[in-house]
Order: sequence, then C-alpha cells, then structure tokens
Amino acid sequence: MEFTDVVKNRFSCKKFSDKPVPQEALDAVLEPGRLAPTAKNLQEQHIYVAQKPETLSVIDVETPCRYGAGTVLIVAYDRNNVFTYPGDKHDSGVEDASIVATHLMLAAANAGLDACWVNFFDPEKLAAALGLPENESILMLLDLGYKAENAKPLLNHFKRKPLTETVTYL
Repeated sequence: MEFTDVVKNRFSCKKFSDKPVPQEALDAVLEPGRLAPTAKNLQEQHIYVAQKPETLSVIDVETPCRYGAGTVLIVAYDRNNVFTYPGDKHDSGVEDASIVATHLMLAAANAGLDACWVNFFDPEKLAAALGLPENESILMLLDLGYKAENAKPLLNHFKRKPLTETVTYL
C-alpha cells in the first residue's frame, strides 16, 4: 500500500473479529518495529505479544480497551538503556518506544490488519500483573487483528485541522 494511503485510511479499531492474526502478518508488523530508529540506536524497546487467553484476561482486568482483539502488542522499554539528554532532565525512553509503536501501528495497516493504540491503563499495575522485568516501563498497548464487520472509525476521525493551524514557519 502507498504510505500516504496507509496514513489516511487507518483508524483506531474499537471492535475486532475473532479471526486470528497469522504469524506471517504478525511478523510483517513486528519487523518494522524492530527497524524503528532509536536515540543512539540503543534499541531499548521490548515488544511482548499477548495472545494466550490467560494473558489477555490479565490485560482485560487492567483496561476495558482490548475491544475483543485476539492479539495485543505490549510496547515497553528498558529504563536502564536509554539516552539521557543534555541537562539530565529527559531521556529517550518514551520517545523511542513511541516511534517503535507508531511503526507497529502503521505496519499493521499496511499488512491489512486493524489496530488501536491503547493508553487507558496503569502501566505499573499492568507490568506487575504480567510479571515484566522491573527495569522495563510499558508505554502502550496495541490491539491488533481484523475489524469486526460493523466496525468503523469514530465520527471525528477524519476531521483534521488545516496545516495553517498546525504548522508555523520560522
């Protein structure tokens, strides 16, 4: 698919079918995440693929936003392996994991899958419930699968401000 079409046509799917994601499609999503740029190429991301019913049940306890997806990608990063910016106030963890997550989301659309970026959960509680390493922080969840027959974008999805309101040339 043409990149502009991927960006224009993807939407946050809020209702998934029960059709499983084949490994080939999952690999087509995960590989672009692996290739995403990170500060100093530290590659501090860690992607967890949740598909087992017991793991999905843990996620369901922590968020109502799985929307029936049979696959959930958990995007985390290693806090001990981030680049700290000059001034020692910020590090690259959240931004690097966000770049990875965006690559995953767009790759999903390119692979013919639907997805929803989820951040409505307590990252510390979910990490503890899943038994993730203490040095990792969860940035987001990416519901992944095929949209249900009647799933469609939210009403305001295609409303966008013009560039003149979002871009300033200096």
